[in-house]
Amino acid sequence: MRRKKVVGLMVASALVLGLAACGEKSTEIGSASGEEIDYPVKQIELVVPFAPGGGTDTLARAYADAMKGHLPKPIGVINKAGGAGAVGFTEGINAKPDGYTATLITGDFAILPHLGLASFDKDDIKPVVQLNADPSAVTVSADAPWNTIEDFLKDAKDKSESIRIGNAGSGSIWHLTATALEEETGVKFSHIPYDGAAPAVTALLGNHLEAVTVSPAEVSSHLASGTVKMLAVMSDERLEEYPDVPTLKENGIDLSVGTWRGIGVPKDTPQEVVNILKEASEKAFKEEMFTNVIKKMNLGMDYKDDQGFKEVIDTDYEFYKQLIEKSNLKQ
Repeated sequence: MRRKKVVGLMVASALVLGLAACGEKSTEIGSASGEEIDYPVKQIELVVPFAPGGGTDTLARAYADAMKGHLPKPIGVINKAGGAGAVGFTEGINAKPDGYTATLITGDFAILPHLGLASFDKDDIKPVVQLNADPSAVTVSADAPWNTIEDFLKDAKDKSESIRIGNAGSGSIWHLTATALEEETGVKFSHIPYDGAAPAVTALLGNHLEAVTVSPAEVSSHLASGTVKMLAVMSDERLEEYPDVPTLKENGIDLSVGTWRGIGVPKDTPQEVVNILKEASEKAFKEEMFTNVIKKMNLGMDYKDDQGFKEVIDTDYEFYKQLIEKSNLKQ
């Protein structure tokens, strides 16, 4: 009789403990092998392939802050600048695929291998989520003689290579978007490289250039002050912030190109880990603290899950491969 009583007490205790456990938040999930994994149990490192203080770094830190409420462990940002992003991308790719190293990847990831500046390819990283996208835009000074993209391109055709377009450096995303515009329209520009988009915009303001093809975010303050005007954006649709600026597609030019930012992990990272990060990231993306930072920088908010982001990377990777081969830009 005593044995039955003890067994009964043990069963009852187990039921109580089980019910209590059900009420606790857990990060344990089932793996492909049927075993449960507990993730994360320590800080996650987010590699940013660019220097502190820039737009990509600011976005990464805002993302890390927004994730605090959606993961039991924090995300620490580590800047690994160099090689136009190649150093940081490579470090993230070669990290242990356990979910404790992620990388803030940008559009440069789809460009660098084709320029001969990196040995990785698009399949060396597993996408988690896309957080942002910004198209290229053709911007000129406020007193420029062109008020439409048609007038601008007509002049470019009539005066081959006379129009100087500034970019963020040879082989940079904004250099390639101007090159893509040449390919689509048959015009020829004189490409002037600068050490970043900001110096190129400064040169435009000083009348050392006729145009820039940087993102709207990088000329937003000058648009607000009336010192520049945007002739067209290279997006599928007009931007909500600039509803009066037409797309190239509206003018019969089938070109939609720009940059993006998102989160990736090493290619062999378990999908179960990716799913946890993806779910938390979707919630963080909606956090007011995150959206406020993005809007303050005038960056475009564009969320895509792992599959959607993979399609973006795959498409751009092939696009830039063909463009760089045609333009003989490989270094």
